[in-house]
Amino acid sequence: MARPSISSKNRLIVVLGIISLLFIVLIVRLVTIMFVDADELKAKAEAQWTRQFDETAKRGDILDRNGNILAHSSAIETVYVDVADVENAEYLAQTLSDVLDLDYDTVYARVTDTTKSQVWIKRQVDSSVTDKLKEFDLPGVGYYTETKRYYPNDAFLTQVLGITSTDGEGLEGIEGRYDLSLSGEDGRLVGETDRLGNTIPYGDSMYIPAEDGNNVVLTIDEVIQMFLESALEDAVIEHQALGAEGVVMNPKTGELLAVANYPDFDLNNPPRSDTTLLQERIRNKVFTDAYEPGSTFKIITAASALDSGAMTVANDFECVGYEMVDGERINCWRSYLPHGKETFAEALQNSCNPAFMEMGLAMGTDIFYDYIFKFGFGEKTGVDTIYESEGIVQNIKYVKNFDLAHISFGQSIAVTPLQLVTAVSAVVNGGELMQPMLVKEVTNSEGYVVQENEPTVVRHVISEETSATMRELLQSVVDDGGATQAKIDGYAVGGKTGTAQKYGEDGEILENKYIASFIGFAPANDPQLVVLILVDEPSEGQTFGSVVAAPYAKEVLESSLKYLGIPATYTSENSYVTVPNVTGLTASAATELIEKAGLSVIMDGTGSVKTQSPAAGASLAKGGSVQLTMSVKATENTVYVDVPNVVGLTMEEALTALKDLGLEVMIAQSGTTVTTQSIPAGSSVAKGTIITLSGY
Repeated sequence: MARPSISSKNRLIVVLGIISLLFIVLIVRLVTIMFVDADELKAKAEAQWTRQFDETAKRGDILDRNGNILAHSSAIETVYVDVADVENAEYLAQTLSDVLDLDYDTVYARVTDTTKSQVWIKRQVDSSVTDKLKEFDLPGVGYYTETKRYYPNDAFLTQVLGITSTDGEGLEGIEGRYDLSLSGEDGRLVGETDRLGNTIPYGDSMYIPAEDGNNVVLTIDEVIQMFLESALEDAVIEHQALGAEGVVMNPKTGELLAVANYPDFDLNNPPRSDTTLLQERIRNKVFTDAYEPGSTFKIITAASALDSGAMTVANDFECVGYEMVDGERINCWRSYLPHGKETFAEALQNSCNPAFMEMGLAMGTDIFYDYIFKFGFGEKTGVDTIYESEGIVQNIKYVKNFDLAHISFGQSIAVTPLQLVTAVSAVVNGGELMQPMLVKEVTNSEGYVVQENEPTVVRHVISEETSATMRELLQSVVDDGGATQAKIDGYAVGGKTGTAQKYGEDGEILENKYIASFIGFAPANDPQLVVLILVDEPSEGQTFGSVVAAPYAKEVLESSLKYLGIPATYTSENSYVTVPNVTGLTASAATELIEKAGLSVIMDGTGSVKTQSPAAGASLAKGGSVQLTMSVKATENTVYVDVPNVVGLTMEEALTALKDLGLEVMIAQSGTTVTTQSIPAGSSVAKGTIITLSGY
């Protein structure tokens, strides 16, 4: 028998090699299928012989502290078609397009698209429409239940509640902060299908029910929120302001009873197409925007000075219209008519800048800064929200006496409205800094509490004695000082006004642009409410916080006190007087007439009275303030001179001396020798100020 040739052996080896290689490839492929791609292939196989139906979880409600619904989700349906189950595509497309108000050709293209087993026809269809569609009993048509967010009060508590996306995902406010808890867990039903995608009647199925979202209960009181929002809107409209913000807090617990920013928008119809407007209106400026507080910060300075022992209520001050610090002159807001000698209480009533500079400098940087930080400035409050600012506090190592003096009366420091309300609450509640509370509790769909928040004391800041003293002092500001327009008949009220300057992007002071504010509390002896109102850039009438903010804070306080059933502090009788007409009079003549009526004066500028508020003939509580706008407005560039003593000089000599200094003269009673002058010698006043002389 012939032996195989060498070439035959080589061919055999090649063939065996090829077969071996093929086996190796097959083995590798088999291993890949069985182990590497097993999960993916299994999922594809399941997708071919199963169909999944999702069940959307109901988003939880947001409620106020009394159970009133502020945000709610209602069932709404999406219409889809299982293409394999369609029997008459033309009839189906026509019916769907008629009932759902859709284009016929578009619908027909979808229901005949055999590349897909299931197609969406229309989302978020009202149940009344789907009920009509279901009457046709169309083969292949299915319904997928979703939820749509509704806000019963429309434009209300806008920035606190926030918004959701069109897919129901929380984006801002409580909707964003508690999105995971509110959303719940979607459910699903998985069933077997044949090769054409038809559901097998008795095939295996698995159902996982949806788990509805939790409900979030806020500390907000819907009624007090309405009081606040109404007041802010009135303030903006009446004073033609850029906007306004407000807060109402329970000072004992830190609970936020109302938080508002105006203008806002309808939560059911947010301006999604204008992202710039949406971002501006949705920002909760109460939490995020820092501003120079101005004179409202004097509450913090006074409390710190008393508590540290640097000052006592027995301290007296001398206001000459300015204070020299580090060789530089810092003016009092009323430098044109200095306050003169004043007690601690009068300094607070007068909001006298030099007095507060003395308080700050008496404490020194280390002590004052210690109180500033203890009151919570320079750090976030920890309120339950997505975004919050920590404000701006200068680094202590760079602070000079000049800076400290400005900080003492509310400049060179920036705070958020929430920080200020929280700090002032600590001043009047016995000295405890409370963490602001926005969420009271979270409950599940069955009503069981899954999260409960309790009032939290952050730290003890001042003594109870200091707090009691500050309550009395701040009540005197409303009773007898610059905040008399916040008086409430029957209730003792304490508080402080502020008129803060605004700055441009490059740090320059913006002329005639202010933030007018008032922060107050009541009842003064046992505070239950603290209210802060800020009005941004009022342009109509005066810009004083006592005129622009205090009356609206009074409205909120008075309405809230009565709504909560807090009993009146006292019964007042004969507490109102008629405002005299002082338009056109000199400063001294107007002051004399107003004080004779039992009222006090706040003057803006020098010269004669240009306008007055309230108007002549109005009824005002005794001790209330009449705001006077003078013919010459004081500015940062105003030149000041010291008034000389002209008593005893001849009328001609007095006229010459005063005119040489740029002062105006009015002679009330002619004579050869000057016997009285309306502004005391040594006072620092603006050029153009009228000095009234009398002679004999």
